[in-house]
Amino acid sequence: MSDQVAMRVGGVVIDPDSQVPVVILRGVEDPRLYLPIFIGALEATAIATVLADVKMPRPMTHDLVVSVLTAVQCKVAAVVVTRLDAGTFYAEVHVVDGHGGQLVLDARPSDALALALRTDAPISVARGVVVEAGAIAPEEEVAAETVASAPSAASAQPESGPRAFFADDVKLEDLTAEDFGKYKM
Repeated sequence: MSDQVAMRVGGVVIDPDSQVPVVILRGVEDPRLYLPIFIGALEATAIATVLADVKMPRPMTHDLVVSVLTAVQCKVAAVVVTRLDAGTFYAEVHVVDGHGGQLVLDARPSDALALALRTDAPISVARGVVVEAGAIAPEEEVAAETVASAPSAASAQPESGPRAFFADDVKLEDLTAEDFGKYKM
């Protein structure tokens, strides 16, 4: 059994209680599996623009990083959410150069995911993180491609925090500039 679970970015939603953006990772092999990660508003925008195929007039920071990597003949090979410590997720960006050299960079998951989306790099999550913070959505809701509220099959936690907000999803693209003023990050 692998120590990592292949995931994809399923979307960005807003937690209605805290008004903080949340990126939702979904399982590649089991689309019912999901992992919510709270992120900042700017990082949510960086992820949502790629998901919505919005072309910005000037490069955003993550676009610049990809350009720099390309200029030095490197590429993002993989992104891994490695651990969860005291409520904070940690990630790594695995970079390779044209000669087979490898570099592992510490990153916030939001930045790592924004890079993965821009480079089509695979995303995975350490199995322990999935067990601790992931959940399984009901079959019927996955078929409709919605993020559902479901008790975790991997861990018995109360219906509070990230698992309690999915019933009233708000998509990032539905927000106005005034909505972003509410965030305290």
